[in-house]
Amino acid sequence: MNQYVTGTVIKELRERKKMTQLQLAEKLGVSDKSVSKWETGKGFPDITLLEPIAEAFGVSVTELISGNTIHNANVSANMLRSKFYVCPVCGNVIHSMGEAEIHCHGIRLAPLEAEQTDEHHMIFIERVEDEYYVRIDHCMTKEHHISFVAAASSDDMQLVKLYPEGSAEARFKIRGVRRIFFYCKRDGLFSIDPVKGIDDKESGYETIRERRELEKSAEMLFGKTD
Repeated sequence: MNQYVTGTVIKELRERKKMTQLQLAEKLGVSDKSVSKWETGKGFPDITLLEPIAEAFGVSVTELISGNTIHNANVSANMLRSKFYVCPVCGNVIHSMGEAEIHCHGIRLAPLEAEQTDEHHMIFIERVEDEYYVRIDHCMTKEHHISFVAAASSDDMQLVKLYPEGSAEARFKIRGVRRIFFYCKRDGLFSIDPVKGIDDKESGYETIRERRELEKSAEMLFGKTD
């Protein structure tokens, strides 16, 4: 697209807002004939009008220019609906309370889709007083490691950044945590309900010995992952 904003986008956003050309024109301080010319491709709005147009439609200037508007149903800003974005170039981790237009190093990032944990990404959760101790059975090499672990409640997000050669573990205040997320550099984003964590004491694993025995059994069944 060579133009910085098309008439098609303006018309689509105007109709979505159920505004007439006259109503939009009055908001912008132009004539309705000007709006009509924009929408029919016979003219383009002055660059100084981009921000007022975006504001009138309730979108960002980036969305207006690209024509890709973000439909965010997460109006209540529920942290459990959070989106994570990871830059493949620098490893930058970005969190939003819903979908967003995210760019890093010139790359448009797509929100990560969380998968259920599996035998190659085993997570062990232990409740210690008012905290969850989270440990992931995973290698931590530069090429293949857990990049971050996060704990989400309805109104809070706790995130711990991890690094190669370090430990794949974290501690989180329980305070309503309902979802644990972690990101594997090679295989993507995973999540689990903490009360379903393999060694959550409230789920029936009463001792550290039982947890270690369970881990040893898992290693015998699936082997150590690289």
